[in-house]
Amino acid sequence: MLELTILGFLCDTPLHGYELRKRITALTGHVKPVAESTLYPAIKRLENAGLLERTTQPGSVAAPRHVLTLTEEGGRELRRRLAEPAGRDISDENRWFSVLAFLRHLEDPSAQATVLRRRLAFLEEPASFFYDGERPVRAEELDDPFRRGILTIARATSDAELAWLRATLDSLDAAVG
Repeated sequence: MLELTILGFLCDTPLHGYELRKRITALTGHVKPVAESTLYPAIKRLENAGLLERTTQPGSVAAPRHVLTLTEEGGRELRRRLAEPAGRDISDENRWFSVLAFLRHLEDPSAQATVLRRRLAFLEEPASFFYDGERPVRAEELDDPFRRGILTIARATSDAELAWLRATLDSLDAAVG
């Protein structure tokens, strides 16, 4: 997820590490804040793989700043990751938001629709946070108001996402022809 967000934000515009960290934190920080000890090794791996380049620019007040730019190979890798997200990238809401944040960089509407259909299929599967044996438990079956609250909120969120997915897929399908 971290590498995808790095590639995605650098596809938008070149950034220095501090600004990149702020943007990643704004996208994912409420769930999984990104530490410098995680970010900079990921940047180094992507740089070593030829997916991004680092240039040095004079700092406005202090030390020189290292500006990161996506390479052509980095753009291809971003589009590959967007077109072929891992199963966890579809099923985990936070990872899904990272895919969704940059899906516009996958310019082919039919390829975008393929990714959205995978998420739609995942959401349409019966699921719950709580089970009676193998059977998912619905909110109205619970006596516990707090667990009922979890399921009620999750259902409202899923319903909103399902409606958005279906409308967006209709729009993408119309664009394809």
